[in-house]
Amino acid sequence: MANYKIKRGDTLSALAARFKTTVKDLAKANNIKNPDLIYAGNSLRVPGKGDTFEPAKSGTKTGGTKTGGTKTGGTKTGGKVEGSSGAKPGQATPAMRKLAEAGRKAALGMGGYNSQGLCATGVSRAIQNAFGFKVWGNGNQIDNNLPRDKFKQVNMSLEEALKIPGLVLTWEKTSSAAGQKYGHTAITTGDGRSSVSDFIERNTLGAGGRSGFKVFMPII
Repeated sequence: MANYKIKRGDTLSALAARFKTTVKDLAKANNIKNPDLIYAGNSLRVPGKGDTFEPAKSGTKTGGTKTGGTKTGGTKTGGKVEGSSGAKPGQATPAMRKLAEAGRKAALGMGGYNSQGLCATGVSRAIQNAFGFKVWGNGNQIDNNLPRDKFKQVNMSLEEALKIPGLVLTWEKTSSAAGQKYGHTAITTGDGRSSVSDFIERNTLGAGGRSGFKVFMPII
């Protein structure tokens, strides 16, 4: 029986599918009374596995998670975390392409290729221009405020997400002083490198010192 350290964004059902077991067996092996609630940092015993297995991919989150929504310090983000099914580079929906274009226009209208420190404003402006509603909050709050009937959280790496246009990316913290407090958010362009907010970031993959990564896909 192997041990797995729970990461933020994990759900018991997703882990059961990943390790080819069942929610019931995982809950039984770990004495979990509520299968809808697991906490990051805890060790999860995986029945039927050896002592080791491959670690989670880069981009997997840390923090407490709940199937009905991720919980961090009592703040509920809402929404079930799903796999990347339906979010492929060649399968972007019209809504996703519309958001990517609106994001690019918002970035060019604000900072161009230079950050103004207003990433959430750029993303909110793009969402409003694309879909007609505004999302409030700073970079590490906007994920909590995305309406779950219009966006769903998906589980994929940054490298995968950047190949798909019109995804909303959020980080809880970045390396800058403001980023430590307010985080960062952006919209993917789909070129595999860049993202847009209040400016166009040419190489998002090369931006280090960011943590608490999440991805959200429009389902409008």
